Amino acid sequence: MKKEALITGATSGIGRAAALRLAKEGYAVTVTGRRAERLAALKAEIEAAGGRCTTLVFDVRSEEEVRRNLEPLGRVDLLVNNAGLAAGLEHIDQGDTRDWDAMIDTNVKGLLYVTRVIAPKMVAAGGGHIFNIGSIAGTEAYENGAVYCASKHAVHAISQSMRADLLSAGIKVTEIRPGMVETEFSEVRFHGDKERADAVYTGVEPLTGDDIAEAIAWAAQLPAHMNVNDMVLMPAQQAGAYYTYRKTK
Repeated sequence: MKKEALITGATSGIGRAAALRLAKEGYAVTVTGRRAERLAALKAEIEAAGGRCTTLVFDVRSEEEVRRNLEPLGRVDLLVNNAGLAAGLEHIDQGDTRDWDAMIDTNVKGLLYVTRVIAPKMVAAGGGHIFNIGSIAGTEAYENGAVYCASKHAVHAISQSMRADLLSAGIKVTEIRPGMVETEFSEVRFHGDKERADAVYTGVEPLTGDDIAEAIAWAAQLPAHMNVNDMVLMPAQQAGAYYTYRKTK
């Protein structure tokens, strides 16, 4: 019997890469997101390689949509809470509250809504593995990032508490906290300004979604008695939120 994996926010970046990597590892994957055409393309790619993929189109910010789509699922062996975003990069006195709502509703409440539905399934099954995709912003606050950093600090705290809450149920919890990863992240943050988004990675070879997916696959295959609680991943040229070496040539 194939193991079952659920990946949220799988239309691009880390989520998409994780779905492909876990399918390659033999998981039957269920992928979620808001862009149906992208999920359909991902499903076709996985199935063309001999895998199994189910798509669910909904917004994790809606508890009603989360419950309607996820409660009918059967066993879930592995959950990747990946759906998330950064929106805006302004000082707190200039921030757009619509951006703040989007980040808190997706990064924090969406993760909680999904976990609330899936965790009881894992408890009933006697085990499982939950991956929460956090950020170095979960422990390092930086200028212009107050609300995004707050949302990822919340993910960090939730992950630690979740690990304790689910310990006796035999459920593993791993938080992965990347630094620079080149996906659509910066383009979304800058509301579609690709030039500004590309400048974020000038002179740096950033991580990719595939790199993070590889980390998930590695942690997922460890022996039952081993758990990676917290994994921090950065490009070789980055040492923290404020320490990046950019090559000029």
